[in-house]
Amino acid sequence: MTRSAVAAAQRVVVKVGSSSLTTASGGLDPARLDALVDALSQEMAVRAGQLVLVSSGAIAAGLAPLGLSRRPRDLATQQAAASVGQMLLVQRYATAFARHGRTVGQVLLTADDVVRRSHYRNAQTTLERLLAMSVVPVINENDAVATEEIRFGDNDRLAALVAHLVRADALLLLSDVDGLYDGDPRRAGARLVTQVDGPADLAVVQIGGPGDAGLGRGGMASKVDAAALATGAGVPVLLAATTQVSAALRGEGGTLFAATRPRPRGRLLWLAHASTPRGRLVLDDGAVAAVCQRRLSLLPAGVTKVEGDFAAGDPVELVGLDGVPVARGLVAYDAGELPALLGRSTRELGLREVVHRDDLVVL
Repeated sequence: MTRSAVAAAQRVVVKVGSSSLTTASGGLDPARLDALVDALSQEMAVRAGQLVLVSSGAIAAGLAPLGLSRRPRDLATQQAAASVGQMLLVQRYATAFARHGRTVGQVLLTADDVVRRSHYRNAQTTLERLLAMSVVPVINENDAVATEEIRFGDNDRLAALVAHLVRADALLLLSDVDGLYDGDPRRAGARLVTQVDGPADLAVVQIGGPGDAGLGRGGMASKVDAAALATGAGVPVLLAATTQVSAALRGEGGTLFAATRPRPRGRLLWLAHASTPRGRLVLDDGAVAAVCQRRLSLLPAGVTKVEGDFAAGDPVELVGLDGVPVARGLVAYDAGELPALLGRSTRELGLREVVHRDDLVVL
């Protein structure tokens, strides 16, 4: 996957973090936000493309109006700040995009909206309609109601999942750093990694942990994880500095993460990357080989153990005898039905497969 694919992308998801939009005191920086919108609007107008913006900054935008000097640690105050900040953030985006004749629509998501198949399809339908009407969706995690149990974790992962959701041609991760380096970019001798074609290219890279100076949740590690999530579903990713957004949209500068496999069908994409398994099926070695190498359906004869409480149609994880996940699929039986079927053949019982190959994705 070359940089020309990013430059030619007709549907682009752009993620921008809190540090790129706010002042040190925590309020929105209108000049930085306006500069971002101007660059995005001009570049996308040239290619007559569609833009989806995943924007952090709601909590940060709510700090100053609430008299808070720093990001709060407790969830309730974070939610209060997000409630105030979301209005200010989207209002500012609406004003900025209006100068370019563009309308924006706010879309607030929780993890449930991509984990549950029905919610996933509803979110997908809404975003497709907004794009068809030439609206710029401005997406953020719904921090005003999200709890720790239903968070995405950071907006980098959210952006990768949105890129899947809208079947984007490219994902642009904007940061206050101009790419991925093989060491601390603040130290002399650190070199920019211009392209990552697979996990082997990350072997020499020192990646820090999550978090930064206090406004955002993500860090370089979360961006690399998000890039792996997107490229694994056929979406190339460019990590670049927010100040270089125009060049990045032309495929220049930054770090390109090349797509590592073809784009799967929509349902399998959701199953692999957005679903939450409701249980686990332990497979014997023969079943692992049949599922992973021969791409066959999972039969009762190959299942040795059932874990969890799930219903027919739920996503489940398929693991080997060593407990390592090898695949994920939609199970055809309730958890209570399966124990009596284990080790027996479908011919003997006249039963359907436990997981049909059309409902199964190898991890």
